[in-house]
Amino acid sequence: MSDSDNKKRKTAALSTPSDLGDNAVTDIAAALTTLLADVFALYVKTKNFHWHMSGPHFRDYHLLLDEHSVQIFAMTDDLAERARKIGGTTLRSVGQASRLQRLEDNDADFVTPEDMMAELRDDNKQLVAFMRETHELCDEHNDVATASLLENWIDETERRHWFLFEITRRQK
Repeated sequence: MSDSDNKKRKTAALSTPSDLGDNAVTDIAAALTTLLADVFALYVKTKNFHWHMSGPHFRDYHLLLDEHSVQIFAMTDDLAERARKIGGTTLRSVGQASRLQRLEDNDADFVTPEDMMAELRDDNKQLVAFMRETHELCDEHNDVATASLLENWIDETERRHWFLFEITRRQK
């Protein structure tokens, strides 16, 4: 292959056909990519807290966070592939994910189990809000398939939020 052919191949546009308009593809793919960055951030934080759990509820919390992380990670491929299916692009690197994520990392040397659960509770609640915003965008562009995926993920995330809320509930 000549240098010219190689360069053309490397810069060729991805031209996946879609019946969604160009604006819809651009808007929805961008929203899904940003959502994917948030999901990766939540996944890593959940695993971080799973790995660094301590205290009297260690076993229960450790297992719960492992269950949550599996569920969160399961969204990643579907999010990325949905952006590609409609003709868009998605994350290309950890650096891009870091620049796009809206959920904050936690690099603290020590976090109490109570603070871990409260932080994950709040992050899951925020992720639900981000997914609802993306769902509204899909509704505007009549992208029912992406909206349908989001509905299931919203339900799963609300369940995680609920569990974490109950764990962090203060007794009166």
